[in-house]
Amino acid sequence: MKSEMAAMMKLRTANFRQLQHSLGNGLKAEQLACAQFSRGKTTLSSPSRKNIVLVDAVRTPFLQSGTQYKNLMPHDLQREANKALLKRTGLDPADAGYIINGIVIQEVKTSNIAREAALGAGIPDSVPSHTVTMACISSNQAITTGIGYINSGMIENFIAGGTEFMSDVPIRHSRKMRSIMLQSTKAKTAGQKFALFSKVLSPSVWNPELPAVAEFSTNETMGHSADRLAAAFEVSRQEQDEYALRSHTLAGKAQQAGLLDDVIPVKVPGVSETVAQDNGIRPSNMEKMGSLKAAFVKPHGTVTAANSSFLTDGASACLVMTEEKAKRLGYKPMAYLRDFTYVAMDPKDQLLLGPARSMPKVLDQAGLTLKDVDVFEFHEAFAGQILANLKALDSDWYAQNYMGRSSKYGTPDMSKFNLWGGSLSIGHPFAATGVRLVQTAAKRLQKEDGQFAVVAACAAGGLGHAMVVERYPGA
Repeated sequence: MKSEMAAMMKLRTANFRQLQHSLGNGLKAEQLACAQFSRGKTTLSSPSRKNIVLVDAVRTPFLQSGTQYKNLMPHDLQREANKALLKRTGLDPADAGYIINGIVIQEVKTSNIAREAALGAGIPDSVPSHTVTMACISSNQAITTGIGYINSGMIENFIAGGTEFMSDVPIRHSRKMRSIMLQSTKAKTAGQKFALFSKVLSPSVWNPELPAVAEFSTNETMGHSADRLAAAFEVSRQEQDEYALRSHTLAGKAQQAGLLDDVIPVKVPGVSETVAQDNGIRPSNMEKMGSLKAAFVKPHGTVTAANSSFLTDGASACLVMTEEKAKRLGYKPMAYLRDFTYVAMDPKDQLLLGPARSMPKVLDQAGLTLKDVDVFEFHEAFAGQILANLKALDSDWYAQNYMGRSSKYGTPDMSKFNLWGGSLSIGHPFAATGVRLVQTAAKRLQKEDGQFAVVAACAAGGLGHAMVVERYPGA
C-alpha cells in the first residue's frame, strides 16, 4: 500500500473556488434559488416497488459532551426524541409499527435501548423494537432495516433513530479484576477467599479499561487515520481549516435563520433553562484555528480539534411509512426514500473513504448522475476526510484502482454541498447523525426547490453508506 499512497500524493489539487464562494455567500437567496439542470429523470417512482416516504424527523439539540445532558442516560435522550416525534406527527403510539434505534457505545443497563426508549415514550409494549449498531451510520442502518421490513410486507411503517451519550461512557474494571470478582461468587472457604484477596492487592488489577478509541482491527485511532488520509491526498492544513470554518459559518447562519427546525426543546432535570439549540456551532476565524496544535499525529499532523467533529450527546427519530398509509392518515410527507447502498473497504488505508465509494454506486443504481443531484449531504467526521473524499472522486487513478471505473467519477458542486453546516459544526452523536442527514437533505430540497438529494457517510471499520432522497410532490 505504500506505493499506492505515494501515487496518491501526485493527485492534482481539487478546485476549491466554489467552496470559498459558498463560504462567502453563506445562505444568500441566490444559493436557495432553483438551479436549472439537465435531468435524466423527473421521478424514481416505479410500479415494481413500493413508494416509501419520510413523514417527519426530529432530534434533540446536539450538545458537546459534559454539558447540560451530562447527568442523563442514553435512553433518556432517545425517549425525548421519540416523544417529540409522536407529538409532532400526531401518530397514535399504538400504530408505531416497529421501533429501530442505533447506538455505538452501549450502556450495559439498557442493551436493547430501542425497547427501553420506546416504553419510556409511551409506545405500547405490543410494538416490537430492536437496536442496531454500525458505527457512524447506525441510524442509517435503522432506516434501511425498516425499509426492508416494509418491502417484506411485515409492517407498513416504523420509527427509526439513534442516540449517543459521550458524557458517561462505560468504564470497566480490568479483566483481572473482573475475573477475581466472578471467582469470588464461587469461593466458599476462608482459604479460597484469602487467595482471591491477595490477588486484589496487585496494582495492575486496578487499572480500568476505557472504551476503545482505536479500530480493533488496526489499533489506530480514527483521527490518526484521517491525518494519514489527508497527507496521502495532499490536503493541506489550510484547506482543512477553511472547510471547517465553512461548516461552522453555514451552520451558524442556518441556526439563526431558523432552518434547523428538526431540533426539539428538551427539559433536563436539574437544568434551569430548557435546552433548545445545538451548542457546538462556533464560527471562528482562520487565525484562531491556525493556532491550534495537531491533535493526533504530533507535532506535524494537520488534523486538529478545530477541523474535527467533537464528542457529542444527542438523539434523533424519524417516522417512515408507505405512501399509501401516509395518504390514509392524512400526512404530507417530506420526501421519498429511494435507492440506498452500503460499501466496505480496507479499514487501514481507506477507513474514511465511504462517501467516495458509496455515492457513485447509489447514483448508478438509481440511474442518476451528479448533474441530477440538487442537494448533497455528507457526514463530516473530519475536514480532511471530506476533502480527501472529494479528491478521490476527482482522481482517475483512484477510480481505476479501487472503483472499477475507467476514469474519475467527478465531484459534487460545492454550491449544493452541506449548505446548512454538518457534523463538524452541528455535532456528531455517532448513532444519531444518519437521521439528521436524511432530514436535512429532505428539508433542503424543499427550501432550494430541488428534486433529488444524496446522503453519504463513512463509518468505523472501513464502512460507508449512501441514499437517494427524492422530494415529495408539493412538499
